[in-house]
Amino acid sequence: MDTIAVVLHQPEHLALGRLDLLPPSDSDVVVDVEWSGISTGTERLLWSGRMPAFPGMGYPLVPGYEAVGRVTSAGPDTRLRAGQRVFVPGAKCFKDVRSLFGGAASRIVVPGQRAIPVDERWGEAAILLALAATAQHALGAGPQPDLIVGHGVLGRLLARLCLLAGGETPTVWEARADRRRGADGYRVIAPDEDSRKDYRAIYDVSGDAALLDTLIARLAPGGEIVLAGFYSAPLSFAFPPAFMREARIRIAAEWRDEDLAEVMQLIGDGCLSLDGLISHRRNAADAPDAYRTAFEDASCLKMILDWRAA
Repeated sequence: MDTIAVVLHQPEHLALGRLDLLPPSDSDVVVDVEWSGISTGTERLLWSGRMPAFPGMGYPLVPGYEAVGRVTSAGPDTRLRAGQRVFVPGAKCFKDVRSLFGGAASRIVVPGQRAIPVDERWGEAAILLALAATAQHALGAGPQPDLIVGHGVLGRLLARLCLLAGGETPTVWEARADRRRGADGYRVIAPDEDSRKDYRAIYDVSGDAALLDTLIARLAPGGEIVLAGFYSAPLSFAFPPAFMREARIRIAAEWRDEDLAEVMQLIGDGCLSLDGLISHRRNAADAPDAYRTAFEDASCLKMILDWRAA
């Protein structure tokens, strides 16, 4: 079998290419992808060449860890069946290139346990499950944020999950004026409009490594900063202000299966909405332009590629 995939040959050199697929085993499924998402965090770093040393890193590679499609064949050792719509958080099925993260292709082969059946009604919005699970994982290990830094898709999902959990409604900082729209039940302000310096928990999803000192200065004594973005530059901070506040810094790592199950339940029950988060759509044939738009157009919240015509 072969596939059409997005191949990042080197930084800022991206094209569609036809690649051979590894043959599926009895525990694998073959998925024809309908939609894939473009990450403006980790994939932007791959595209720009600023990704720090990372397991599996190297070019050429197939990006993409947000794919939704239909099972076309299922091995006898899987519990899936042909025709099911599934969410796939990436794949490692290509013969001649690296898979980091391997979901941006018209057809992929994955272990059956990595293909998660999803509700038909969710359609293209199911590509957002990885980000929703990431937000849930960040929240699950610590106090609920009273300040969220960044109003991209991850920041919006964090705010929505906070509202579902009850408690204090978080404030959201967003430096870009056009990104301050779209809040529902919480307020979004420019950082310089906020004089508060007693936040108990600040969740940073901006990916800006230079913000740490600014955020520490806004903490209450004993407060916590959660680094939930992905940072290309080393992080550092001035010790005395953090010492005076006995500040805690926590890194929110990748989501786990239980995080995904929890957000899927919330979405299925109608509690967590994914509406208004996908802003741009392109045919997969336009992938080079779509990636550049996703990374360079400030109005682009979330770009998805449509593979159904591929």
